[in-house]
Amino acid sequence: MTDHAYRPEDRAAVYRAIAERRDMRHFAGGKVAPELLQRLLAAAHQAPSVGLMQPWRFIRITRPQLREAIHGLVEAERVRTAEALGERSDAFMRLKVEGIRDCAELLVAALMDGREAYVFGRRTLPQMDLASLSCAIQNLWLAARAEGLGMGWVSLFEPEALAELLGMPPGSQPVAVLCLGPVHEFYERPMLVEEGWAHERPLAELLFTDHWGQR
Repeated sequence: MTDHAYRPEDRAAVYRAIAERRDMRHFAGGKVAPELLQRLLAAAHQAPSVGLMQPWRFIRITRPQLREAIHGLVEAERVRTAEALGERSDAFMRLKVEGIRDCAELLVAALMDGREAYVFGRRTLPQMDLASLSCAIQNLWLAARAEGLGMGWVSLFEPEALAELLGMPPGSQPVAVLCLGPVHEFYERPMLVEEGWAHERPLAELLFTDHWGQR
């Protein structure tokens, strides 16, 4: 413990938000108050970014027709994904993979255009712009959980089609459709575990010492 540590109850709250964060697919409609949404987006904006490039851009979807069009893109990719899964196709189609029509707020998280101008920290790892955006999304996710709101990350879409739909400039890229809002309850475990689609692996299997695979 150091002199800079939070109080025990504050530390517990941080770890609780991390442990109870879930990728939500079931939403209860309702609304997110403007001041709360602004607070959540401010938390996202405080994320670390390589070279302080802040590559994230968030597009709030307010038009019902546009929300429905995004749902159509996701549904089309859901079908293509099912086809690619072969023998697991039917099981995949039974999964609920998004809450676009039901969530209170719909956001699209994207990478900005002009990212090639940022070299600091990206000369050998240009994908650090995506890592930075992911940190912003995680900030938003944890803040939402602390506020009692659910959030789901939807990645089933064709990026070029969504970029065109949203009038995004060349060089930018949509990365996530984010469903946000009140939920009836949070999943006890990740939904894919509850549905029997996948199983979590323990940390011990993923932690190495000095060399790959050495435990």
